[in-house]
Amino acid sequence: MLRLPYISHAVCMLALTLVALAAAPAAAVDIRMGYIQWVPDRGPVLSNIIPEPEDGGLRGAELAVQDNNSTGRFLQQSYSLKTVMADSAEQAVQTLSTMMDQGIELFVLNVPATTLRTMAATAGDKVLLFNAGAKDDALRISECSPNTLHTIASYSMLTDALAQWLNSRRWNDIFLITGPTDQDIQWAEGFRRASKRFNLDIVTEKPWTFDGDLRRTASKELPLFTQGADYDAVVVADVRGDFGEYVPYNTWLPRPVIGTQGLTPVTWHRVVEAWGAAQLQSRFRDLADRGMNDLDYAGWIAVRSIGEAVTRAGSPASGDVRAYVLSDQFQLDGFKGRKLSYRSWNGQLRQPIPLVHPRALVAQTPIEGFLHPKTDLDTLGYDAPESTCRISR
Repeated sequence: MLRLPYISHAVCMLALTLVALAAAPAAAVDIRMGYIQWVPDRGPVLSNIIPEPEDGGLRGAELAVQDNNSTGRFLQQSYSLKTVMADSAEQAVQTLSTMMDQGIELFVLNVPATTLRTMAATAGDKVLLFNAGAKDDALRISECSPNTLHTIASYSMLTDALAQWLNSRRWNDIFLITGPTDQDIQWAEGFRRASKRFNLDIVTEKPWTFDGDLRRTASKELPLFTQGADYDAVVVADVRGDFGEYVPYNTWLPRPVIGTQGLTPVTWHRVVEAWGAAQLQSRFRDLADRGMNDLDYAGWIAVRSIGEAVTRAGSPASGDVRAYVLSDQFQLDGFKGRKLSYRSWNGQLRQPIPLVHPRALVAQTPIEGFLHPKTDLDTLGYDAPESTCRISR
């Protein structure tokens, strides 16, 4: 048997660097990017023991700038990020216009869906936006903008991941609890769709309408609330965290709690350490002094997508970046065990979805056995025939 010589990682990296140097432009190139964030006030939440970081998303983008520059210096590329944390939707939109007037064409946005729609309309066709915050399915199935790509996983991707795992465990009978917010309603709608796709039966569904202090009454109220037909698991749709943290261990039947609390599908989580992710997590902790969350990852992968496209396409122009990112040639290592790419019809980043609890990774989806004619990553979220969007035309 013919044995090939062992080639070390260092030698491979040196070879790749030499190839990159050979293709380097004669003059230095400055790639300026904008990061705009506006997160509305969440209001009072009962479970606020672990508050969401105010810089969630931004710190991931900053880490990616460092990553881009660490390799970009060999190609005479210099990446910079101009950041604005807006106080209102109006300020976010105005900031976009101001940065565009300054010549910035590449943006990472962490804003609600309504604000994103306005910003996409304002941007026009000479700017490329990366949505790193809004999970709304409508942005991927009927309200797609040709200038907008999505690095945060959608509600349907998250709920499809959860439904696949439930199906694989044969936990098919579900008790669904839905909160009152618009995000809760969208999450629950995504799960209803997923339950039909993956043969789950929602035997009981109840809306959460209470506004009492569960910190004192959870052990009395929740067992009564979760009485009903026999079920295999309780699925909670409580995006804000108004009540969901109190559901585990307080259900009428001794059943697992999953959804927005308990076992949770996420874009990213600090417990993901396989596939080389421990190194990414370590670098992020050194930068931000905290764990990396899904918004941080969405910001990081957006800036890394820009870096990869500029390097491969040889141009920082937004149109060239967009064309390469949406092409079949684009592949990006996202520390999820798979090469990541973008769906050409709606601009959504294909990516595995981790299922986690606060201290460990339980599984990574798509689950083996769920097939697709192109890639099993497209079993998560709306596939091309299910979406009216065709942004690559």
